[in-house]
Amino acid sequence: MSGVGEGREAARPARLAPGARVAVVAPGGPVPEERLRAGLDVLRGWGLDPVVAPHVLDRHGTFDYLAGSDADRAADLQAAWCDPSVAAVLCARGGYGVQRMADLLDWEAMRAAGPKVFVGFSDVTALHEAFATRLGLVTLHGPMAAGTDFVASARAREHLRATLFAPETVRVIASGGTALVPGRARGVTQGGCLALLAAELGTPHARPAARGGLLCLEDVGEEAYRVDRYLTQLLRAGRLDGVGGVLLGSWEECGPYERLRPLLADRLGGLGVPVVEEFGFGHCEGALTVPFGVTAELDADAGTLTLDRPALR
Repeated sequence: MSGVGEGREAARPARLAPGARVAVVAPGGPVPEERLRAGLDVLRGWGLDPVVAPHVLDRHGTFDYLAGSDADRAADLQAAWCDPSVAAVLCARGGYGVQRMADLLDWEAMRAAGPKVFVGFSDVTALHEAFATRLGLVTLHGPMAAGTDFVASARAREHLRATLFAPETVRVIASGGTALVPGRARGVTQGGCLALLAAELGTPHARPAARGGLLCLEDVGEEAYRVDRYLTQLLRAGRLDGVGGVLLGSWEECGPYERLRPLLADRLGGLGVPVVEEFGFGHCEGALTVPFGVTAELDADAGTLTLDRPALR
């Protein structure tokens, strides 16, 4: 495996410029056509040239929770990544299915194609992990082209747009979050959807530990006992060993936050590292874009993440 090691900063892709060609792919769940059209209009309004991969609007013949076959979804992503005219690959949405196609990708061919921008979140967490461990690249945990947040939230769109076109303007990500455990920490950003990080344990793309990292965690639609289960699994497996700090994003549809908060404190407070809550990334309105693979400083008391360098060069 050739990629980014524990606590090591990843390679930064180039920022986008007006006229850049960007590919939209669907590595997981089915994509609503009307939301895709609205998202493409936004991308064109930014001066980009979006190209929709051939199977984005497919539906699997047997499993209606998948956007077409595993082989077709993998082929779309690989073709887009290996196309030298494409500057960025944007996921249309998340949804289950990303793990089913991740092992069908030719990682040697994708590494040879060189770095480019990759954006997504939710089940796309499995690809963030793979792009880090296999390709050693900075990726962007942010809104997706056919996502409700991207289409409906000006804040989410503008933060992603600034990250893509003028990354030096968003080196300080100020969330308005508060300290669950106070303090400051430095490390390399990583993480994503909690359920996916737990599900990735033991796979070829998973990191063995968060050593030297600032771990971002969020989820949606999980009851408190399942959040407890995922966090406990990460702890028992050593995935949180050596973590420098933790950023907690949104917990939409996970029950009242006042009931979830003591659980997060119980499972994470014993790590002895700063933990910031309600940081505003993930499955929430106005979600911020958080780069993964960059060295940064977390100030839990101020609710800020300050990147050492812009996410894109």
